[in-house]
Amino acid sequence: MQAKKRYLLLMSCCAFLSVGYFGYYHWKSSREDSLFKKNLVSFMCDSDIFQDEDISANPRARTRISSAPDFQIHSKRSDRNTKALENSADIPFSECRMENCFDFTRCGKNFKVYVYPMDENVPPSSSYLKVLNVIRESKYYTTDPSQACVFVLSLDTLDRDNLSKDYIRNMPLRIQRLPLWNGGQNHIIFNLYSGTWPDYNEDLGFNVGKAILAKASIATENFRPDFDISLPLFHKTHPTKGGEDGTVETLKFPGSKKYLLAFKGKRYVYGIGSEARNSLYHLHNGKDIVLVTTCKHGGSWKEHQDERCDHDNDEYDR
Repeated sequence: MQAKKRYLLLMSCCAFLSVGYFGYYHWKSSREDSLFKKNLVSFMCDSDIFQDEDISANPRARTRISSAPDFQIHSKRSDRNTKALENSADIPFSECRMENCFDFTRCGKNFKVYVYPMDENVPPSSSYLKVLNVIRESKYYTTDPSQACVFVLSLDTLDRDNLSKDYIRNMPLRIQRLPLWNGGQNHIIFNLYSGTWPDYNEDLGFNVGKAILAKASIATENFRPDFDISLPLFHKTHPTKGGEDGTVETLKFPGSKKYLLAFKGKRYVYGIGSEARNSLYHLHNGKDIVLVTTCKHGGSWKEHQDERCDHDNDEYDR
């Protein structure tokens, strides 16, 4: 009986010592691992962030904006960039003007424009490539960002309709990764289309900050006088350079051409733009003013067609 008690006492002591030893070892290991992680210096930079499928065919592929020394991106932003971003937030979008959102000290005697390096994962559309090529071929282009007065993105911002094949996603992240963004100061953003039909709101999907907007169809309430630039819409096939010399022989105005005004396009029977385009038929006289429109636009045009649609569609299809 005494031997049995001694045996049970021995087993209890062994179990207690085992629990105490392994418990202490586990606590010590966890504490050391926690301290190690806390003091571990991170060398990960923003350019090592994994991108999703809209950036690369391989969703786990890593990409870098550029390998050039001037474009090394660090996880810690410089005090200058941080301060600029804070100052940018202090100025409301509608109040941006050249005197408070543009840095003239960057612009010396020679006006120079810098274009960011291309991102091979998101190539620009043919239309935006024309814009960039015109800049690069001009005498104002510079490859040295320190000499630039104005900066132009290589990221295609012409079409910000999220249903378009040219729409670039994750634009806020891409903008933040630009080392020279500086809150958008001294940048020009080109845009022809924004929002989605039929509303077409003017949200570009990212904060332009202090950047100048060179935009088509901009609403008067969003246009910042003496700062933004109003652009005309141009077709994808629009040439970047003129062809042969013109045939103007006199400065007489108006000219002696047969047509004073001509337009052929869609007239929206509902949604934004419908009120203006539906009024075009009042100007059409079939002689020197020819305005030919069609109601066929979108999938719901038949539900909203008016009494003139059949006639207009026939004229348009002739």
